[in-house]
Amino acid sequence: MIEVSHLTKRYGVNIALDDVSFSVEEGSVVGFLGPNGAGKSTTMNIITGYLSASEGEVTIGGYNTIENPNEAKKLIGYLPEQPPLYVDMTVKEYLNFMYDLKKATLPREKHLEEICKLAKIDNVYTRLVGNLSKGYRQRVGIAQALIGNPPVLILDEPTVGLDPKQIIEIRNLIKSLGRNHTVILSSHILSEVQAVCKRVLVINKGRLVADGTADQLAHNLSTDHRLIARIDGPENELVHAIRTLDHVVDAVSYGEKEPNVYEIAIEADENYDIRRNLFALLARKGWPMLSLRNTELTLEEVFLRLTSGEDPNYFNKSKKGGQKS
Repeated sequence: MIEVSHLTKRYGVNIALDDVSFSVEEGSVVGFLGPNGAGKSTTMNIITGYLSASEGEVTIGGYNTIENPNEAKKLIGYLPEQPPLYVDMTVKEYLNFMYDLKKATLPREKHLEEICKLAKIDNVYTRLVGNLSKGYRQRVGIAQALIGNPPVLILDEPTVGLDPKQIIEIRNLIKSLGRNHTVILSSHILSEVQAVCKRVLVINKGRLVADGTADQLAHNLSTDHRLIARIDGPENELVHAIRTLDHVVDAVSYGEKEPNVYEIAIEADENYDIRRNLFALLARKGWPMLSLRNTELTLEEVFLRLTSGEDPNYFNKSKKGGQKS
């Protein structure tokens, strides 16, 4: 649905984007993650046609944004970081204005009514935009992006400045939109990306430094891939039984953590998932597993490592190693 090829953006001697390439398949929700000033908004603005690239190209649904800008833009709904709202209009007036501006052809009243219900702004439809809370303004901004029912949604920092309740509401809205749209969500909030997006693109200093699911990024950057299981059972028998499982390299007890409950560190063959076999073993033995975690990096640790320069060649290494992007 979206193809970004070798995008570069220069402002004089400063390079905002440096040879950025990625693709987004139809019906996927992708998080565009990076620190402030990394190039997220610049990339979003180029994809939507608001900015031109110094080099490279973007195609939306097969339409090049330079050669066929009108056809490409018809496929996009865009929510900038600062929603383009007119505070002296009512929500009704504003959405009708945007309907005309976008030259939408769907039945006006029915279409706007459906959008308002989806964005949950039907209860403020006749109120002035200027009198709405920040959360409702974000919802109105998302509603304008949905006018014309575009298959692609570009959302730039959609929850910035919202309170926790409003953030959860907007996240749930984005999840529901992801069922019928291709969504690129730009953010520097890690929990937001992890909660909403199946795939993560990480950009830093204008370069794309990682592409994959949060679990893939954590696995590829981690050097320690042990599982830590907390199990109710006899310590020595636990360790011995787990060591006999196929693909288990070693099992070590970390001692008793609760009465008769032991923490066991389990190392398995690389890229082999032993969780199901482990569960089956413990079920047969009647040893309840109270918790299971891995020692791989969290998304926050992945982000910090990728954006602090600790592993600047990660993206190249992962591609050479066969990591699918």
